[in-house]
Amino acid sequence: MNKTTGIALSVLALALAAPAVSTTLSAPTAVPLSHLVPDAADVPYPGGAMLLDIDATDVTRGVYRVTQTIPVATGTSKLTLMLPQWLPGNHGPRGTMAELVDVQFFAGDQKLSWKRDPIEVFAFHVDVPAGATSVVAKFLHTSPLQTAEGRITMTQEMLNLQWEKMSLYPAGYYVRQIRVKPTVTIPQGWTAATALDGPQVQGNRISWAETSYEVLVDSPIFAGKYFRKWDLGQNVTLNVVADAPEQLNAKPEYIDLHRNLVTEARLAFGANHFDHYDLLLALTDRMGGIGLEHHRSSENQLEPTLFTDWAKWDFDRNLLPHEYSHSWSGKYRRPARLWTPDYRQPMQGDLLWTYEGQDQFWGTVLAARSGLQSKEVVLGMLANWAGGFSVQAGRRWRSVEDTGNDPVFAARKAKPFASMARSEDYYTEGALIWLEIDQIIRQRTGGQRSIDDFAKLFFGMNPGDYGQLAFETDEIVAKLNAVAPYDWATFINTRINTPGQPSPENGIDMGGYKLVWKDEPNPYEKQRMADAKQLPLGYSIGLTIDKDAKVISTLWDSPAFSAGIVPGAKVIAVNGQTYDADGLKAAITAAKSGGPLELLIQRGNRFQTVKIDYTGGLRWPWLERVAPGKAPTGLDQLLTPKRAMAKPKRK
Repeated sequence: MNKTTGIALSVLALALAAPAVSTTLSAPTAVPLSHLVPDAADVPYPGGAMLLDIDATDVTRGVYRVTQTIPVATGTSKLTLMLPQWLPGNHGPRGTMAELVDVQFFAGDQKLSWKRDPIEVFAFHVDVPAGATSVVAKFLHTSPLQTAEGRITMTQEMLNLQWEKMSLYPAGYYVRQIRVKPTVTIPQGWTAATALDGPQVQGNRISWAETSYEVLVDSPIFAGKYFRKWDLGQNVTLNVVADAPEQLNAKPEYIDLHRNLVTEARLAFGANHFDHYDLLLALTDRMGGIGLEHHRSSENQLEPTLFTDWAKWDFDRNLLPHEYSHSWSGKYRRPARLWTPDYRQPMQGDLLWTYEGQDQFWGTVLAARSGLQSKEVVLGMLANWAGGFSVQAGRRWRSVEDTGNDPVFAARKAKPFASMARSEDYYTEGALIWLEIDQIIRQRTGGQRSIDDFAKLFFGMNPGDYGQLAFETDEIVAKLNAVAPYDWATFINTRINTPGQPSPENGIDMGGYKLVWKDEPNPYEKQRMADAKQLPLGYSIGLTIDKDAKVISTLWDSPAFSAGIVPGAKVIAVNGQTYDADGLKAAITAAKSGGPLELLIQRGNRFQTVKIDYTGGLRWPWLERVAPGKAPTGLDQLLTPKRAMAKPKRK
């Protein structure tokens, strides 16, 4: 037998010995899902008021120690407790279950058994023994200590206590129907600020009056070693914590600009929807950044040198006007499907162009009217928004309305090609669409009416009411028509719900300005670039490069994109010379006259010389007035303070 024959016989023997292959694949059936968490009902929680006691003194380890007593109704054998998952103002499931540790439950001295719901993992099912009148939960909330772990909420100098991150609530009830009495212990010598009512202070231990769980979650705390506050009028207080005491030295004229904000908001909206309001501001680069709206307060973080280097931060002072405006836009007037009865029901973001977009608009307008931002910086900000949309490839497939789903599935994560993916564009494109609405009203009424008239109709009812008044698009259409008849329904459907729209520049054009391009950054972008330490060349070659020469974004369909330069690459050299920002800008300028534009790129361990086919020079967006004469244009009038026009009350 030769070698070939032996191999053939061996293969045949193996084939005969092998079992026959089944023609039917294994096919399991689905295990039925058990839905054990009850839906919320609009009835009072029968157990009574919870007691919530938080020790926030461990600033070394960043640990909040929580003891929470949940009374239970007679005969209760099973208690389901939830950590908030769908968080107001976040528009998505941002609950911090990962930071909730060492969870234990007790009835008296008896330790109770519990099990996490296998489907809704933010729910704890606790076995309650017969005769128990309450369940005591003890657990820790561990604040991140470094940014890679999440937002830092506790430092050696300050803390930001957010109740939804470190408290539980009984499932099955509207959160407005659950009562709670909170107590917090802060480090000795610190001062706390919050919108909660009825504080009782004993040393460094503070208790507040019983309230609803909904109001509790809406009333965070800023506390700090270095603290100062200012009365802004109309029961509004500016509360500031800082990394160092000298950072609290604000000139009186800076505080007056914040008072202007309070005045201008009341003039615009026609009513205040709070009994008192606390602007909570942290001047820090140690605690994590935040800008989060609440009904009677807001959480804000700005740079430590805000007051000591005032001119430097003109570009960034939009934050407080934005968050303050949310008391009206988003908190009081709430899109119907963004309001939820508890923190378990998913939120739907189809009207975020009104919640956030209209608020972005009003925050910008009030920043200009109050003087917290200069007009040239505000115009530069509008130019940046419009310029960005003018080169955005993602507009061709994704509508503004659909970007309202981004908080749910993207959670502000970095995207490989954000210009194609789009992100939370309901903010700034929404603002530009509201700018167009204002200009349409002005033109159709011969300048007799404006967006301010709509604001008074939409926001100006029920002074002092800090509940929520939900709305649908139909109400917006009806109230716009009451101000200036127009086919607003078609306008909204086209601008908001329909992809493939042109860059939203109509409001700018109708307002007497035009988007133009210059070879230097506008005032807003110049300050922003200096702070971010980035070189944004998205409008020219299509790259944004950080201080370490790393490409952090590439514009889809741009010259750099066509050349194959992607985020994560590093620019090593420009035309054979070691990279620096000025050298690259000079090369882009020289390419207009035929000069070379070649980059040596490193991607991983691979180096490549890439030629960029671009001769358009440096480009940054600006708004330039084009209206003839010197009379204020529609956009000028929009940004003009109203307090000078308000008639003084007769004595």
